[in-house]
Amino acid sequence: MAGASLLTLLDDIATVLDDVALMSKVAAKKTAGVLGDDLALNAQQVSGVSAEREIPVVWAVAKGSFKNKLILVPAALLISAFIPWLIMPLLLIGGLFLCFEGAEKILEKLFPHSHQDDEKGEDTSTGESIEEYEKRKVAGAIRTDFILSAEIIVIALGTVTGTSIVTQILVVSLIAVVMTIGVYGLVAGIVKLDDLGFYLQRTSNGSAIKTQLGNGLVAFAPKLMKTLAVVGTAAMFLVGGGIVVHNVPAIHHLIEPIIMDFSGHSIATAVVPTLLNGVIGVLAGLSVVAVWTVVGKIRDK
Repeated sequence: MAGASLLTLLDDIATVLDDVALMSKVAAKKTAGVLGDDLALNAQQVSGVSAEREIPVVWAVAKGSFKNKLILVPAALLISAFIPWLIMPLLLIGGLFLCFEGAEKILEKLFPHSHQDDEKGEDTSTGESIEEYEKRKVAGAIRTDFILSAEIIVIALGTVTGTSIVTQILVVSLIAVVMTIGVYGLVAGIVKLDDLGFYLQRTSNGSAIKTQLGNGLVAFAPKLMKTLAVVGTAAMFLVGGGIVVHNVPAIHHLIEPIIMDFSGHSIATAVVPTLLNGVIGVLAGLSVVAVWTVVGKIRDK
């Protein structure tokens, strides 16, 4: 009897694990787009620190990301079980925040404030200012990670709706852990590309291949970081705008006829919704910046 019960238990466990493996693959595919944005944003967020501090900064952000997941995974499961209507408003707030941060980055590039120059001077003048600078970079990256992680977890949770609570917990937890390790492993590799290039140059010992590869990596790394800075800002608008579009019915219905006009063209069908999400993201971000500026001026009075 005990043997039969054990076999039944093992069969149940095997079934759950099969379900988890299958649903994890589905969830991973659906969250791949957000994962790409997460990678670009975080690599861009941790850029600008000194070479010897790059890995410690990435590690600090990775630890913050794991803490985010420890908050978000149980919260998402509880909200899904008891107050599912709250998920979308929370996502909308997160999406607007991403648009706001993206709009601020663009406005700071177009209209640099005088206090930014002072801050840059302070960042490089003393050790304490450099620490504060790193803390700001880490805090900004963790904030951005929180929003993107929330979207990843909600998407993953959506793929396992209707399954057992055990399957939901395992799938969402697995996606959270694997994607965090994957993203920050890649971020660490990206920010150390130039160091790898310098290492190859130093250890070439006359090898033309190693020298050329080292030179190539040293030249490529700054260009990659600049590209990621642009991609990271664009990702804020694409992800944030996408959240706004999907959670505000009026906006969704407004752009739906435009998308339908391109339904006969496969490439346009894939590109147009993304571009519209970006446009909506920019407009939403500028609107939030305007409101926030007005609120700030009212507070100062």
